[in-house]
Amino acid sequence: MTIEERLENMERELRRVKRRNRWLLGVMLLMVGVFAIGFFETAASKLRAQVAGKEKEVRANKFILVDERDKTRAMLDIFKEGPRLSLHDENGEFRVLLAAFKKGPGLVLYDGDGKQRAELAVVKDGPVLNLYDENGKVRTGLSVIEDNPRMTLLDKNGLIRCELAVAKEGPMMLRLFDENGERRACLGIFQDDPGLTLYDKNGNLRFGLAIVGDYTNLSMHDKTGRIIWSAIK
Repeated sequence: MTIEERLENMERELRRVKRRNRWLLGVMLLMVGVFAIGFFETAASKLRAQVAGKEKEVRANKFILVDERDKTRAMLDIFKEGPRLSLHDENGEFRVLLAAFKKGPGLVLYDGDGKQRAELAVVKDGPVLNLYDENGKVRTGLSVIEDNPRMTLLDKNGLIRCELAVAKEGPMMLRLFDENGERRACLGIFQDDPGLTLYDKNGNLRFGLAIVGDYTNLSMHDKTGRIIWSAIK
């Protein structure tokens, strides 16, 4: 075989290889195109589902929100009492806690030192609001239990010193207590008739004044509670 014939055979082989390569490249491009179309169609379907609100829910037992310093600023989780949402200050201290406690829903507010200062809850018998001092002692309480509104003021030892209440049936009463928790004075309205009673340090009635209908009733008592003087006008 001459050199010219060999060169012609080599050229024919090169042309055949080029045609085969072009065919393989076309097949590969077609496969890539089909894959890309399928990928973008799936992504578009997911996006359409999200827009339409059909995306499946996210299930977890804790979510934490952090700031740019990686400090926890909010947390939603489940604890032994139930679900809770907590908000934190820039130091990571509790400032707000909203939770569904076993006794009922509650909202708790904290000061800058992380101490509880206010609590609002709804218990079985009604709503309750408590205010705390810097030592964590309840100092003011407001509640509506069984349709009976009641407000109490407490001293630093947790003893009630003043109580204002309205009974479900109508009587309104203001009571004052000493530092030992003994009732010392009571001012009330019973069936539209006002009355005032004073007590000694042992809780015994010593003085009574009431207006009943068209009459005024005044009485004084000894340390056993026995009437020693009275007058009706």
